Amino acid sequence: MKNQLIQDNKLATIADDLNTYLMLLDEQFSDALFQEALNELPSYEKFIDKMETQSLLSGKADRNNAILTIHPGAGGTESQDWAEMLLRMYTRWAENAKYEFEIVDLQVGDEAGIKSATVEIMGDHAYGYLKSESGIHRLVRISPFNAQGKRQTSFASVFAYPIIEDDAEIEIDPKDLRIDTYRASGKGGQGVNTTDSAVRITHIPTNTVVQCQNERSQIMNREVAMRILRSRLYQMREEEREKERQQLENAKTEIGWGNQIRSYVFHPYQMVKDHRTNYETGNTNAVMNGDIDPFITAFLKMKAEKK
Repeated sequence: MKNQLIQDNKLATIADDLNTYLMLLDEQFSDALFQEALNELPSYEKFIDKMETQSLLSGKADRNNAILTIHPGAGGTESQDWAEMLLRMYTRWAENAKYEFEIVDLQVGDEAGIKSATVEIMGDHAYGYLKSESGIHRLVRISPFNAQGKRQTSFASVFAYPIIEDDAEIEIDPKDLRIDTYRASGKGGQGVNTTDSAVRITHIPTNTVVQCQNERSQIMNREVAMRILRSRLYQMREEEREKERQQLENAKTEIGWGNQIRSYVFHPYQMVKDHRTNYETGNTNAVMNGDIDPFITAFLKMKAEKK
């Protein structure tokens, strides 16, 4: 509510500023004043675009913080490297959006890249934005791991879940849980502490497995893992409800290898294209540095139009 009031006040201020510029320029045109107005427009447009995008976020959990998981596809080091590139892209996006984030679980690759990553991203509407990123992401490039310099196609999956703080939303029977502890490991498999502080929780009825090794305390790791589990079970429940309403739009059935939502082409040309909205850009460097808002906005507008 507080954020909404701040945003409403800022929109009112922008409207007042623009009306003032128009009034002054209409009464007596000035090159200096006109240039001042032009200099202000980009910041106004950026904020208005952000508010327009937020107006498209009407889902029950859209305002929540988010959990993002990234897994490489088949292909060993190539796909693991691509998964790490995606992790960097999303953490850069979070930084650009002034969101806080924490990597709560990271399994590094044997040679390069990562085998999996779980990130908590905290900020207003974090899940509302990131839900558009769930799916298969495909990379086409000249392989840095191939001595012959051949073009390589790699895949990685990305899933976003809302963080559910209200325990009443999802009830979990302790009898349905298997909790394992193990020693956290770092790059190359070396131990990063001498106690079994890492926690893995399995929800037996759904065979859902979550883990956390970021915190030093086993208790803290368990709390984080339970938060992730609750969020994933909430998302599974919501998807099941959506499946009942409209079978064809069930996200889990759409997301599979060979059904990528977005392609990132670095060679023989530069392009990132979303296959759901057909939005594309040739500025691959900007995208990999976290500039994915145009893709998110295009997806949200498409979903709104379908409704």
